[in-house]
Amino acid sequence: ETEGGALEEGTKVEARYRGKAKYYPGKIARVRSNGTYDIHYDDGEKELGVKKELIKVLESNSRSRSRGRDDSDAGDGIGEGDKVEARYRGKMKWYAGKVARVRSNGTMDIHYDDGEKELGVDPSFVRAVKKSSSRSPRGRRDDSETEGGALEEGTKVEARYRGKAKYYPGKIGRVRSNGTYDINYDDGEKEFGVKKEFIKVLESNSTSRSRGRDDSEASDDIREDDKVEARYRGKSKWYPGKVSRVRSNGTMDI
Repeated sequence: ETEGGALEEGTKVEARYRGKAKYYPGKIARVRSNGTYDIHYDDGEKELGVKKELIKVLESNSRSRSRGRDDSDAGDGIGEGDKVEARYRGKMKWYAGKVARVRSNGTMDIHYDDGEKELGVDPSFVRAVKKSSSRSPRGRRDDSETEGGALEEGTKVEARYRGKAKYYPGKIGRVRSNGTYDINYDDGEKEFGVKKEFIKVLESNSTSRSRGRDDSEASDDIREDDKVEARYRGKSKWYPGKVSRVRSNGTMDI
């Protein structure tokens, strides 16, 4: 033990960086067999083999559940595998992810939806994602439907790239057996294994035959091998080509 309590992996501490007088916040990344500690500081610095007399435990480790959020039950009842939002590195903004591990000192390891990982997160920086009675307004009606209709190869959609808030247009490139989808975005980016709750079907899949051209019957009675003009990636200019496949959802491979 040291000032303020026990030291173990994930414990939030302040330490005197390189033995200097000033304390800097961070957390214990490793407890070494020789009684020293590796510190990961909140500003991104790392220090190995720090002596315990240069470390003090933050009070937040024992009082974290009542600090830093309007909800006094922050972190309560959250278990491994739960979907949560957490304040990455203690900053103000909340990011979506799930709990990979709950440590013995009450802190949590978070795997964020954007691919980042954070260890030993104070439970005051974690909140559970509320589940509605219908499980979600988007993407969980069954294995093949999401907001706006069914998902299959070629379906035009908008998706939250890397789980972020903004939706980007594209289409389904592949339906995977685990219920996720590969997205080919209109700007040329590709993303694999996208969860269906991050996807919504564009209305254009059902209304495309009457939208976007002067001829209100655009695409009616078009068949495989027909010569056509198409707006490449949805842009305004038309390019000549031919239909190589007509899909069951009404979209076409050109």
